[in-house]
Amino acid sequence: MINTTTERVLLNTAAEVNERVRHDTEKRITFYITHRDLIDERLAELDREWDVERMIEVEAPTMSLLGLLLGITVNRKLLAIPLFAQSMVLLHSLQGWYPLLPLFRRMGIRTEREIAVERYALKAIRGDFKEIGRDQPKRALQVAELP
Repeated sequence: MINTTTERVLLNTAAEVNERVRHDTEKRITFYITHRDLIDERLAELDREWDVERMIEVEAPTMSLLGLLLGITVNRKLLAIPLFAQSMVLLHSLQGWYPLLPLFRRMGIRTEREIAVERYALKAIRGDFKEIGRDQPKRALQVAELP
């Protein structure tokens, strides 16, 4: 079964971890309600935050390259490492499961969507959306930072 893009990581993460990530995000958002002067700084931090996909995009090729290097220089049997790493990336792409996903999530690494929830909540607190109406689609695109 192929899970939807937006749910695949959440469906493959323990419920208590998802709840902790959600709770931590809500706590941060609540803090910025009374500290609006710090929102710009937090938004900049969110722009630099690595999501689960980026962690996998770095970890898997690193393991593949390491496996290739070891397979060529130490023992050909180690060429199984890149095969395993890339098969896990394929599995993650289709179903959302990945061997290191539980570790990443327990470390607090969020999905792109979870980061976006915090980003847009902060923008709403800051007042970015108050001028958007039905007759202002260009303004809506500007606020959403779409190209």
